[in-house]
Amino acid sequence: MNTHKPVTPVLILRSALFFLIQSTITVVMTPVVLTASLLPQYEYRYRLARLWAWLLIQSLQLICGVRHQIEGTENIPEKNGIVASKHQSAWETLMLYLVFPKAVYVLKQELLKIPFFGWCLGRYHHIAIDRGQPRAALVSLVKQGIQRLKEGHWIIIFPEGTRVAPGEKKRYAGSAGILAQRAGVPVVPVAHNAGEYWPRNGFIKYPGVIRMRIGPPLDGKELEAAEINQRVEEWIEARMNEISHS
Repeated sequence: MNTHKPVTPVLILRSALFFLIQSTITVVMTPVVLTASLLPQYEYRYRLARLWAWLLIQSLQLICGVRHQIEGTENIPEKNGIVASKHQSAWETLMLYLVFPKAVYVLKQELLKIPFFGWCLGRYHHIAIDRGQPRAALVSLVKQGIQRLKEGHWIIIFPEGTRVAPGEKKRYAGSAGILAQRAGVPVVPVAHNAGEYWPRNGFIKYPGVIRMRIGPPLDGKELEAAEINQRVEEWIEARMNEISHS
């Protein structure tokens, strides 16, 4: 597991500069995205979102020295499906959007209320759910998820539901397996250690190499939902142990 260096003035300065650039890029691109959303072609909005994510990833690397290494891209099926990923940081919400074509997220409704960022989120085909009503949320997720899959989107789900600190683990929800079985699509597990360099709710960004691993797909046409979820959890946690201790 990565051991952070002491917080130095240089780290604070670099992190502050990145935050300034991150905020500026988001504010500048907001009216562009809102304008593009008036057009019937969804592709324009998608390209803008990828550009926003790419700019932030590049800025993070150049300013803060946070680089990345991605393994297993050969495991990504040609046909779209579901991504079940570890959630430690804001970094993977950017990178997964770049790795998986035409991706949308399962997210909590509260995010849509955030100024600028939330306004843009609402212009995309993300699946917003009310976590306060679990049963209704699952029904909504399955209904919207099947529609998004038919439209050609990849659906990104964080099974633990929230960002988890490195070395910790929360209960895995079963929504990925249920949706995969109902829709007959694959689930691709993803593990990474982004939280060691961009901590959850953390201001300081630590230089180093984030490692992301993409696992073999699990077929929703052949496996039961419970088996998919079990295999996803076992694969991710095994890889997390390898990544954090390598």
